[in-house]
Amino acid sequence: MATAHSITWRERLEAYYYLCRFDKPIGTELVFWPTMWALWIAAQGTPTIGVLIPIILGVIFMRAAGCAINDFADRKVDAHVERTKTRPLATGIIRAKEAVMVFLVLVAASACLLLFLPLETFYWSFGALFLAFIYPFMKRYTHLPQVFLGAAFSWSIPMAYTAVGATPDLTCWLLYFGNLAWTVAYDTQYAITDREYDLKIGVKSTAILFGRYDIEIISALQLISLLLIGAALWIENLFMPFGLVALAVVALDFIYQWHKTKDRNPQQCFWAFRHNRWVGLMIFAGIFLALL
Repeated sequence: MATAHSITWRERLEAYYYLCRFDKPIGTELVFWPTMWALWIAAQGTPTIGVLIPIILGVIFMRAAGCAINDFADRKVDAHVERTKTRPLATGIIRAKEAVMVFLVLVAASACLLLFLPLETFYWSFGALFLAFIYPFMKRYTHLPQVFLGAAFSWSIPMAYTAVGATPDLTCWLLYFGNLAWTVAYDTQYAITDREYDLKIGVKSTAILFGRYDIEIISALQLISLLLIGAALWIENLFMPFGLVALAVVALDFIYQWHKTKDRNPQQCFWAFRHNRWVGLMIFAGIFLALL
């Protein structure tokens, strides 16, 4: 096992790169697209570059910060899970305090971006920071860490509203809870891939809580997300025709995901989790076209 004292500075930078999951952008995409839903709706399809750039960079920085604090929280269990045993903290390439420093630097960088946005967005950012920090530790205390992840991933939705000077309204909260339900669904798919290891090491998840009803509950959560997001688009007069078409395509995709995961094969569940990047994109495409 490598140690933090025996590697070169280039290897350490590479370790930081992997710590932040810059090699695996799926997490960033899953935060990015819902943020864009909210931003486009709140700005009526015309967000300014001055708002768009800080929001996009904020998504990238905060997702990376979340990965760093997640690995810090999981540093003693990742080595026992096949999928995570090569992460930098699990192998000892970097130390725990370095992961904390990376987290703080990324949070500070995100805070600097808030200087370009309204003061109200700054106030809302404390919620994002709180959720990003506590989520990784929730799997020790509750079988619902995926709900906390959904709350964290969805917090950029009201922040996008405030970034353009809008007040989070009913549409905003329908998007928020629709995205939260969708997040719990796809992160449960993700958790199924680790369920065998999580049971051995005592880590909790919705995949364990849902048990033999996991696939059915995932489908129910996906349906709830479609209904809530559809209601948001209806309120904003974005449902016909583009919103409806987008959600219909997403519904077909969810059916395909069910078909791929109904046997609970870990590889297929992981595939379904990753495939959700297209769900966010399809919904955004519907919103974008409706607002043209």
